[in-house]
Parts: sequence; C-alpha cells; structure tokens
Amino acid sequence: MINRSSNFAKALILQAFSIPIIMSLSDSMLLIRKKKGLSQADLGKMIGTSGDVVGRYERGDITPSVEVVSKIADALEVSVDYLLGKTTMELDKQALKRLEDISTLNPENKKFVFNLIDMALRDFKTKRTYAG
Repeated sequence: MINRSSNFAKALILQAFSIPIIMSLSDSMLLIRKKKGLSQADLGKMIGTSGDVVGRYERGDITPSVEVVSKIADALEVSVDYLLGKTTMELDKQALKRLEDISTLNPENKKFVFNLIDMALRDFKTKRTYAG
C-alpha cells in the first residue's frame, strides 16, 4: 500500500508540472475526482453507485465494467482514453464538441479550420519561445 501511495504522490507532482504520465484507471479516477473537488460519495451518486464502491475502484480492489468506466468518464468530464491512461491529453466536453463539429465539415472547410488552428498554434509557440 505504501508503494501505491508513493506512486500516486509522484503522479500528482508530475502532473502539477505538466509532465505527461500514464496512470492506471484507479489513479486517474482519484486524481481527476480530487482535482474537481468531488468526494467518493459525490462521484458515486453521479454514476449510480455508492462512495464505497468508488473507493474500491480507486484502490484497485475491483475493476468497473466498460459501461461504468464510460459513466465515470462522463461524470468527470474526460475521455475514456484519458481515464484509462491511453492518452495524456485531457479533453473537456467543449473541446470534444468542437472536434466533433470539425469532423462533420466537408474536406475543404475542415482543411481551412485546421490551417487556422495551425497558424494560431504556431503564433502561440513563437510568442512563448521569445517571451522567456
């Protein structure tokens, strides 16, 4: 148990410095839940179970079903991939909605939007490089 707590503490520190890390489902749940200021009971209510069950998920005592993982991701407003540690990119619902909207555009309009995004990102990166 001490090793698990130590790993979680390291994960918190690394995430505070925006260092990409891959965490387990249980660690991701705990970290995101705490970041959002939710108790285990709060999350339990949101996904239709108890805080005790959420605690067992977070300790890794039991593994939630795919359906429950999906509910947890929705409740915590992250993607299932982020929750499972398959990506370090945390997308909020607004970002996901924008990506969905872009994906419905015709190829020409999609290319235009991506070019605008690329230009903006290049500008932000250049400013960051010369600001420091």
